Amino acid sequence: MRVLFADGLSDSAVQRLRDGGDTCILAPSLTAEDLPDHIAGFDVLVVRSTRVTAATIEAGDQLGLVVRAGAGTNTIDCARAAELGVFVCNVPGRNAIAVAELTLGLMFAIDRHIASATADVRAGHWNKKVYSKARGLHGATLGIIGMGAIGLEVAERAAACGLQVVTEDKHRDKPVRRRMGEIGVQTLPDRAAVLAASDIVSLHVPGGDRTAGMVDAAFLTAMRPDAVLINTARGEVVDEQALIAALDSTDMRAGIDVFAGEPASGAGTVDSALARHPKVVATHHIGASTRQAQEAVAEGTAEVIEEFRTGSVANCVNLEAAPHRTATLSVRHYDRVGVLASILEELRGGNLNVANMSNLIFAGSVAAAATIDVAGDISEARLEAVRALPDVIGVSVLDA
Repeated sequence: MRVLFADGLSDSAVQRLRDGGDTCILAPSLTAEDLPDHIAGFDVLVVRSTRVTAATIEAGDQLGLVVRAGAGTNTIDCARAAELGVFVCNVPGRNAIAVAELTLGLMFAIDRHIASATADVRAGHWNKKVYSKARGLHGATLGIIGMGAIGLEVAERAAACGLQVVTEDKHRDKPVRRRMGEIGVQTLPDRAAVLAASDIVSLHVPGGDRTAGMVDAAFLTAMRPDAVLINTARGEVVDEQALIAALDSTDMRAGIDVFAGEPASGAGTVDSALARHPKVVATHHIGASTRQAQEAVAEGTAEVIEEFRTGSVANCVNLEAAPHRTATLSVRHYDRVGVLASILEELRGGNLNVANMSNLIFAGSVAAAATIDVAGDISEARLEAVRALPDVIGVSVLDA
């Protein structure tokens, strides 16, 4: 396959793909505006922060896969990719430790005034009285909004530092609940209770319509007036004007790694009133930017591409979670050329749309079993027509 890297990736991961037979083109200087003119002829596009617009996807005459070398895919037009049958995959969880480390770093930096103290010392000012005023993190309550892979890593490190970790009570998978129990995370009835109880609130939710503007005036009012807000998630999660108003009118402080309207590339100019606020410790969207995390993400990216090369799709974010189906057909057949084509032609004749399909070969490669999810009304006559096809052994139907 031909793979275009519009952002940098580790040499070892690129070489791994080349060793597998892929042609890898490195073009980390490409911008979102450049991509439509360079994507033709590539099967795979790999990005980190570079935006992938509808124009890029439409220009990808051979494009079958877009990989976000990281977790969030909000910089990719996933809807347009889905319309054109292009898989969008990510590499979740590989950078969780790095983001968690920055999150804890921001907490310590805010409590001990590290950024302001450093700036004053560099300017020749010594003010021990001011910078000796710190609460200390031990015994404080940390409320985590979003208990995914990153939230769990933050909880583990915070608990080791003596913080009490709380989160809202909601449905979670058993492994997550088990790890929360091992860490000692306490659940409170709802988000309002978490905000009211927390000295520090840390955001670890995905971007998207569901979370855009989640931290609004009401959210901030529900927090303690001297609390700290940490955002290493997504810039659009926070209503920045509402946060600035809260910082101006309360003793609240904030540690922010992500901003609305931040530069799309790794370098540029930024004009952010929130970043300039004296009660904010700001970093440059670097949560995942450790060497350890980048190596792990790069290896995960290579794994996704290797899976795609063999006909599988890993970590895809733009597939229907549960495609509409009315029934599932199980068709046992001889493993011969054209059998599946004949079955699908019969289904087409009955105006039956295939929602999902798999085909497994039995040992010896004599027989196989196709499982076909269909949408539409299956008549008995149509079933009999499938059963009567050459090389079909048997057909059974399970209603949805």
